[in-house]
Amino acid sequence: MARSQLQKLGAYLRPHWRKTAVGIGALLIVNLVGVSIPLLLREGIDELQVTFSYGRVRYYVLLILLLASVMWFIRMGSRILIFGVGRQVEFDLKQKIFEHLLTLEPAYFSINTAGDLISRATSDVDNIRRLVGFAVLSLANTLFAYAFTLPVMLTINGRLTVMVLIVYPVMLILVQLFSDRLRYQQLQVQQEISNLSEMIQEDMSGIALIKIYAQEDNERQAFSQFNQRLLEANLTLARTRNTLFPLLGGLASISLLVILAVGAGAIASGALTVGDFIALILYVERLVFPTALLGFTITAYQRGEVSIDRVEAILKAEAKIKNAPRPVMLEPQKLAGEIVARDLTYTFPGSAHAALQSVNFHIYAGETVAVVGPIGSGKSTLANALPRLLDIQPGQLFLDGYDITQIVLSDLRKAIAFVPQDSFLFSTTVRNNIRYGEPLAEALEVQHSAKQAQMDEEITNFPQQYDTIVGERGITLSGGQRQRTALARALLTDAPILVLDDALSSVDNQTATKILRNLAQGTQRKTVIFISHQMSAAAATDRILVMDQGRIVQSGTHEILISQPGLYQSLWNQHQLEEVLQ
Repeated sequence: MARSQLQKLGAYLRPHWRKTAVGIGALLIVNLVGVSIPLLLREGIDELQVTFSYGRVRYYVLLILLLASVMWFIRMGSRILIFGVGRQVEFDLKQKIFEHLLTLEPAYFSINTAGDLISRATSDVDNIRRLVGFAVLSLANTLFAYAFTLPVMLTINGRLTVMVLIVYPVMLILVQLFSDRLRYQQLQVQQEISNLSEMIQEDMSGIALIKIYAQEDNERQAFSQFNQRLLEANLTLARTRNTLFPLLGGLASISLLVILAVGAGAIASGALTVGDFIALILYVERLVFPTALLGFTITAYQRGEVSIDRVEAILKAEAKIKNAPRPVMLEPQKLAGEIVARDLTYTFPGSAHAALQSVNFHIYAGETVAVVGPIGSGKSTLANALPRLLDIQPGQLFLDGYDITQIVLSDLRKAIAFVPQDSFLFSTTVRNNIRYGEPLAEALEVQHSAKQAQMDEEITNFPQQYDTIVGERGITLSGGQRQRTALARALLTDAPILVLDDALSSVDNQTATKILRNLAQGTQRKTVIFISHQMSAAAATDRILVMDQGRIVQSGTHEILISQPGLYQSLWNQHQLEEVLQ
């Protein structure tokens, strides 16, 4: 295994070094006792050849039985400890991966699919668990077996021991020849598992669309192709393993044939006692098993090596959007909600054209401002820039006079309740979805937020009312119900700023207008940024910003903009025409 992987493996084990050390120490004792048993048996056989006594037979039998029992108990304890460390490393890695993923920006998840990330956090972590469990146990046992057994064998008969060990360098060369091939084939298996997981996750999420377009057969065929590729990758790996492992076992067994063939002659010539011969056979048997097990250990190492790389690729991914070196801490509830943009410019990575170009505006605290414009004009990009879901440059966007890139991220996002067009709901109750941002909110607070979002009346008509399960991603609700539930969730956080990124697109104009009017009333008005194609609702706001090709091309009230030739007047006339045609 490469040095970097060994270092990572050491880092995984470091928090649990005491248990690992005790487990390996127990293996040390097991091997010391294991080496003493053949010596005891040799002594007994040689003694009983001279003077046979049933009493001495019972003595040796009971002593060997006692030592074997001690070995069994200690070995069992070592396995529990080391395998337990493997499970603890598995727990630590899963926790670390999940916590790290939470720090990454949404753009990371558009590049790395959910299926691949799930595969790495499950299948690959499981391989690492085997590496720090089974492989560490096997490797330590093999090292101790050779370290304690070989010196004793050389003491008994050096010439015969050397002859027995001739095949072992061949085994090591064979392992080296197969090593790279095993690693590559294991990588292919892990990649195909990721592809299969990705397809399953995607199809389960889009099952309604699959059925609407009657694409079950096509998806079945596509799954069969992915599954076939995984099968072929597994079979290729299995063929390599099933070629290597029998070869290793066969070579290890040659040593037994050597000792049987040469040892008989040594006994006949008097160079070896019967006790020595039996002891050597037992010692060779002690080496055959760990040597034959070397193939499985290698597989665990190859899997672990590949999986460490794949897991570390996630953990090494740095969040591009993070707190400044000395961030400004704010109390969100004390903010007024004034937002200023000064030459705000943003270009998506890999794009040749700026999504936002020198955008300037000043939104006052408590003001309700609509942002309208054609598709692709930069409205959603602007909405994502406000809570720093995009990596914008310093000195361009300000909240109550503070550069948002200098504000503690958690404080900034608590100050801005953001409702995207894709209103994601968790597979839990309506109540829990609404109070997601405030888990301890009382029932009356949840109901009040639902009323503000014009959703309370519909919720009370549900079978279980606020305790109704909405299904995965809110599948049991209509589009408008999902959006209003998401809006109620944002309102419950009571943030001073509310950003609606086309979040009422599935709600009729009349209801959307009523919601905006409710938000504009009261003594504690929020600053509302309403991004929408619903011109009637936008017309009811305090002010309107009109965007086109990443720029703000017009600004003013509905009455002013409708009287001026320009984009807004065209959008309004188009809206009026659509209303007539409906």
